[in-house]
Amino acid sequence: MKPVVKNEIIDAVKKVGLTKGDSVMVHTSLSQIGYVCGGAQTVIEALIEVVGQEGTIMMPTQSWKNLDPDTGVHWDVDEQYWNIIRENWPAYDKKITPTNTMGATAEMFRQWPGALRSDHPARSVAAWGEHAKYLTENHNLCDIFGEDSPVGKLYKLNGKVLLIGVDYDKNTSIHLADARAEYKSKHNTIEHSAVVEDGKRVWKAYETLFVDGEDFVEIGKAFEKQHAVKKEKLGNAELKCMTQRDLVDFSVTWIEKNRK
Repeated sequence: MKPVVKNEIIDAVKKVGLTKGDSVMVHTSLSQIGYVCGGAQTVIEALIEVVGQEGTIMMPTQSWKNLDPDTGVHWDVDEQYWNIIRENWPAYDKKITPTNTMGATAEMFRQWPGALRSDHPARSVAAWGEHAKYLTENHNLCDIFGEDSPVGKLYKLNGKVLLIGVDYDKNTSIHLADARAEYKSKHNTIEHSAVVEDGKRVWKAYETLFVDGEDFVEIGKAFEKQHAVKKEKLGNAELKCMTQRDLVDFSVTWIEKNRK
């Protein structure tokens, strides 16, 4: 396969509707594109060149391994050893804590010069650009994806969502719809993460909305039947770009109608 270069990435994201000054949540799978000349660095540089200094890029930098083993995130450890994890998992440090399965681009992006990362120990985001501070500050443990979370703030900015080689199951913005929608099975849960409080590592309990994304691909298919989502090929990957408000508003209605 022919290597993908920066100018091709720039052309592709412009064709799907990304422009200078945009605020955009980006979800990307580098491996799905194919051979990118320069890898994650090239992808990030291309995105920055398109939105410019007056724009903002946000990516998920979740470290969900920093959750209690009873959630299933430590499936490779026998239950008899779970307390060892609870007592020893490193406290979240937004400067060094790595991402979990967010991809090579997000992992590089969290360390990008000028990028800021939110304080949530398991569900953080990183952002670069004009609104980076606004998007990442005060990410409350109990408000992972709600109104005052990074995705809620992106909604207020009338931002966009860009999918590069991934489907709607990776589309974090639909969780904002989940937080807004009313349906019978909606419920809160108690999560635990290792954090630093008063200079000491503690295993912190906090209540938050139960995170459920099992129907997100189905929501995405329904959304595309009613909304024009711009698409473009980049290497082996498909790019999709949409207005976040359109997606969230549609998803609220869909969830309330279809979730039992």
